[in-house]
Amino acid sequence: MTQNETPVWFITGCSTGFGRELARLVLARGWRAAVTARDAAKVADLVGSEDRGLALSLDVTDPTQITAAVERVRNTFGRIDVLVNNAGYGYQSSVEEGEDEKIRAQFDANVFGLFALTRAVLPTMRAQRAGHVLNVTSVAGFVGFPGSGYYAATKHAVEGFSDALAAEAGPLGIRVTCVEPGPFRTDWAGRSLIQTPNAIPDYAETAGARLKATSEKSGTQAGDPVRAGEAMIRITEMDAPPRHLVLGAFGYEAVTDRLRARLAEIEAWRETSLGADYPQG
Repeated sequence: MTQNETPVWFITGCSTGFGRELARLVLARGWRAAVTARDAAKVADLVGSEDRGLALSLDVTDPTQITAAVERVRNTFGRIDVLVNNAGYGYQSSVEEGEDEKIRAQFDANVFGLFALTRAVLPTMRAQRAGHVLNVTSVAGFVGFPGSGYYAATKHAVEGFSDALAAEAGPLGIRVTCVEPGPFRTDWAGRSLIQTPNAIPDYAETAGARLKATSEKSGTQAGDPVRAGEAMIRITEMDAPPRHLVLGAFGYEAVTDRLRARLAEIEAWRETSLGADYPQG
């Protein structure tokens, strides 16, 4: 983050959950922030005077709103130091039962909207030669759980995008971190989750069981969104922030187990992999 005494944050998806708690924490520090939601009235209570906070309506799938929001923040505060791409939602179904319209709508919000907003903010950060992009993905950015194939696909897409962005923008002073939460007590299942019910018996014990468990466990998750927000703030103050910030014990175990297993499998097939090249000499 810039050494500016009152850095400027741009946070999407602030009506509830991670975005709302993070916005509270940032503004409580006396920093400046643009807090956004599809309906600005739902985040107006977070901000005080416009010299420190802006409550903006922003649907990340609407290019006109993206342009207007970024211009408003830049004209008001003169800079953008941290972009938090938090807006998005979940869609659960078995892969076979996924509905095309719902799949595409989720990609528009979770992937293409995030891409578009990042592109809109990058010119400002590039001119500053400073900035930090925090893309809130998920443990699903590493692990495709049953029932969450399409949601995981959106998060995997953002992870790959972030790798490329870090390689391109890092030399320009722009840092990139993927924030990967496990289950957190944010009522995500109640307000930000769409499901296509499982009707095919063959998937009852996999996708069907996960859809049911997601709803039943809502409100009892171990993750604390306030502590998550504090962790996100902390990494923006570091000279060398992590590229990946996995949050919560469940997330840590799921991600590290998956990566260890993946590496072991790749190593086990090393000779086959190397043998796919033209013979040397």
